[in-house]
Amino acid sequence: MLLPLLMQTATMRADDYSTMHAEKIYNPMLWADVPDPDVIRVGDTFYLVSTTMHLMPGAPVMASKDLKNWETVGYIFDKLTDSPKYDLSFSLPLDQQEGKEGVGTVYGRGQWATSLKYHDGKFWVLLAPNEMGAMGDTYIFTAPKAEGPWTIHSRLRHFHDATLFFDDDGTPYVFFGTGEMCQLSRDLKSVVEGSLRHYFNREEDERGLLEGTRVIKRNGTYYALLISHVFGQGRHRREVCYRTNDLKAEKWEKQVILQSDFGGFSYLAQGTIVDTEEGDWYGIMFQDRGGVGRVLTLSPCRWIDGWPMLGDENYKVPDVMRPYKSGLPEKAIVKADDFSSEKLGLHWQWNHNPVDNAWSLSERPGFLRLKTNRVVPNLYLAPNTLTQRMEGPTCTGSISIDVSKMKDGDCAGFSAFNGDSGVLTLKKKGKKLFLEMSEQKVSLTEREKAVTNVDEKVIETVELTSNLNSKTPYLYLRITGDFQPGHNDAANFFYSLDGDHWTQIGTKDYRMIFDYRRFFMGSKFAIFNYATKKAGGYIDVDNFDYKKGNNQ
Repeated sequence: MLLPLLMQTATMRADDYSTMHAEKIYNPMLWADVPDPDVIRVGDTFYLVSTTMHLMPGAPVMASKDLKNWETVGYIFDKLTDSPKYDLSFSLPLDQQEGKEGVGTVYGRGQWATSLKYHDGKFWVLLAPNEMGAMGDTYIFTAPKAEGPWTIHSRLRHFHDATLFFDDDGTPYVFFGTGEMCQLSRDLKSVVEGSLRHYFNREEDERGLLEGTRVIKRNGTYYALLISHVFGQGRHRREVCYRTNDLKAEKWEKQVILQSDFGGFSYLAQGTIVDTEEGDWYGIMFQDRGGVGRVLTLSPCRWIDGWPMLGDENYKVPDVMRPYKSGLPEKAIVKADDFSSEKLGLHWQWNHNPVDNAWSLSERPGFLRLKTNRVVPNLYLAPNTLTQRMEGPTCTGSISIDVSKMKDGDCAGFSAFNGDSGVLTLKKKGKKLFLEMSEQKVSLTEREKAVTNVDEKVIETVELTSNLNSKTPYLYLRITGDFQPGHNDAANFFYSLDGDHWTQIGTKDYRMIFDYRRFFMGSKFAIFNYATKKAGGYIDVDNFDYKKGNNQ
């Protein structure tokens, strides 16, 4: 067995990050919001799917040859269309919302916990939006290759945090919820009558989470991996495993396979294990990391007494590991962009479904044009807000935009976007243009996720009209993020009139947060443009510059 080489390292400084030796994986393996992972290997390539909820296109598929360098290679779907909620198009005052179909948003809802499999020469995906009624029905998609194109194969009842599993004879099953399972028909279009059953009962003190099922089969034994959260002295969030040699067995054996804190944060769990071509195994689990979101860690997986035990020799997530393969080119899931391509890069996602005729890469080649197309009251209801993940340990995103075609009442800019957002907003007021740095907090109803209020606190305002003219109508905006332990997930905001000299504006060390009751995701870089008076204006974004590591 060629077990991964584990190494010890001192606490890493941000300015060390960009100069790290290429042959090391520093955990977190992906220091960005990549929750609910499922990972499989097909040939020499590992494929990973994750949750992106209200972002479109959705259910990203990432690929890697070495478990170090990942890139997004496709999405399962471009849009979800079960309700106008996915379009941000139906918003009414709170007192008029009762009983109205489609009112609200899908913030924190949408696509959840996707399961990825490869069977009979095809890729298969199962996902269930975290919604009630028909919006929550399970999707099964299939594709000839991981990059797509993906097509809807069937719709079934809702299965929470489910995994699709094909037995050796091809019989399909769904494992879901807390210890529930059922058999599917061979064509994956219905549930076999009478097959629904519980294969375990939770322990008495497992009153918290017990979900996120992933199932594999090895040497004739079935293994179901789940996250478990127990309460009591010395009890923590952990990954547990149930195993059996017979899917119809009344009692499955149980083992805790990972109970480890990591990196100055609390305990981690939920994910899966995957093998290499040589027969070695790795575990990929996520950890809640505050404002950056839920990040992925990589651990060795050692089979001890028939159990897939995760972690180093002390059963802890290691700080550093050696890549599965050496010398492969660097790849990333967050990227700079000059918008010179004919298609929008796979590293971008829209907030809710985009309005396709209100953005363009062709109307002004080399620029992303964002056009206002409806009047909205705030950023959280604005269509065509374009996002990318923020990353740790530190990151910097900058945009340059042509603001000459903004109209009175238009709001455009750049944000560290979440339920609580730090926002740089260009506001056109008559013929004058102002830049505001504000802190914005959205309130949502519990069930429909309808926007009921946005608390906007303007910290600093700068008038820009006298500094911009028709020959140089460009403004440069920058946001830095610091997600190092003890740095309070700090964002800072800057602007420039020439792209060289930068001025800080507004809140210093704005604290980004993770809030599971609203967005349920990490902070994103977000580029936006919306109208508050009359549609028809637009901005042209020249480029998005990005650097991971040192902010300076």
